[in-house]
Amino acid sequence: MSQNRPVYLKLRDQIAAAVIEGRYAEGDMLPSVRALAAEEGANPLTVAKAYQQFQNDGLVEVQRGVGMYVVEGAADQLRSRERQNFLQDEWPEIRQRMNRLGIDLSELVEEA
Repeated sequence: MSQNRPVYLKLRDQIAAAVIEGRYAEGDMLPSVRALAAEEGANPLTVAKAYQQFQNDGLVEVQRGVGMYVVEGAADQLRSRERQNFLQDEWPEIRQRMNRLGIDLSELVEEA
């Protein structure tokens, strides 16, 4: 499933996870496009496209010549969006697979 996703979306997901987990806290500067591209082995244009989505969504603020910063409330917005996507897109498939395999939700809770 995720193997068919464009690289910029995979990068976007990685950056979103880092913001949600606090690795990039509100007010922190994100790595430069070139630095992240080198770190991830990606094309700088691909990283720029991923960053552009955050900018379009108002989750980062760009200071020309300085860098891109995570805005206040970005982690909460991302967490809410990711939760909604999980419940709408991923959970129904997981639930169907659980039903096919005869796995009860209480079993999973006990295993955890």
